[in-house]
Amino acid sequence: MNDVVIVGAGPVGLMLAGELGLAAARALVLDKRLEPSELPRANGLTGQAVDLLDQRGLLKRFGKGSSFSGKPPRFPFGPVTLPLARLDVPFRALIIQQPRLERLLAERAVELGAEIRRGWEVRSLTQDEQGVTLAVEDDRQVRARFAVGCDGGRSPVRQQVGIGFPGTTDDQVLRLGHFRGRPELDGLKPGWNEFPHGRVLLTSLRRGVHVVGVREKGEAGPVTADGFRAALRRVTGRDLPLGEPIWLTATVAQARLAERYRAGRVFLAGDAAHLFPAGGSALNVGLTDAAELAAKLAAHLAGAPARVLDAYESERRPLAERTLAHTRAQAALERLSGEDGAALRDLLTEVFAYEEPARHLAALLHGSRTPYVPPGAAGQRRRRRFPLRASRA
Repeated sequence: MNDVVIVGAGPVGLMLAGELGLAAARALVLDKRLEPSELPRANGLTGQAVDLLDQRGLLKRFGKGSSFSGKPPRFPFGPVTLPLARLDVPFRALIIQQPRLERLLAERAVELGAEIRRGWEVRSLTQDEQGVTLAVEDDRQVRARFAVGCDGGRSPVRQQVGIGFPGTTDDQVLRLGHFRGRPELDGLKPGWNEFPHGRVLLTSLRRGVHVVGVREKGEAGPVTADGFRAALRRVTGRDLPLGEPIWLTATVAQARLAERYRAGRVFLAGDAAHLFPAGGSALNVGLTDAAELAAKLAAHLAGAPARVLDAYESERRPLAERTLAHTRAQAALERLSGEDGAALRDLLTEVFAYEEPARHLAALLHGSRTPYVPPGAAGQRRRRRFPLRASRA
């Protein structure tokens, strides 16, 4: 019997498999895809996720060839820039596209003894006092002592065990495209550009490739090059040459948090447990979910009492609540347009120039834990924030 079966071979599932391998736990990863995805759905890591790689001695390996690794001089909080250069804060960032990240995490997981089976779509899940049974197509079954759903926002694992996923869905769609060469977007500045009917993003994460985003009211659906140009025309009022499209997608932001992170022997991590409406936080929180869960599963498998497993939700869910709150705030700043939006963003830019507000937001983006003050202990000295613990590194 496997110790842990992980559903989903995205970054979080692969990180979990590797972390379990550090503790000599047997991890099996199942993924319905026949091959790893080559879509650059995410473009980098921040905060505690970078610290985690550093703690494991992986930062140099993962950062090889990266266009940026280190402390950024500035970082976006929604549409407002947070100045970091003059602050003594531990916040770091690493530019790495998701296909490379997944490839390196898979290599590490296999090196540490994990098995990855692709083309294995889980159809049902049952559990008893000894373990979990997952039924896969073609009448195949997998048995393990524990199971973890790392299978995304629409998580079948979460649905199978009946965990609710309340939250909200945005009424705007963001169409994103990666284009080879420099788009001829005269009059648009790097970052977000506001128009009466939407907003346009212009940025670049690697030489020779530019990222263009178009945000407007609507719903997500398949995106073609012609459809992307039409969306850009609706928002800007003109035709703008974009260059050769490499990858196109459309997303609608959601703000959701699972009602529980555990149902018996089944756990949730990453997007299966939380969806954030602003970028830059999902992988940070998801990868550190994996590290914490692996430490607790490994401890229990090695003989620690079952109550150690309860600490996963009690520690990680409050952090996700906190992340959900500040990403909601960022999303609200993104949506607010016109003179009211400009006034609020200008005021926050002034506030962020002060060291204490900037330091506080840097801690939020980094993913630092909220200091715990027991009830009735308001006068006691606050406990210091501390970084993610290493789990059997």
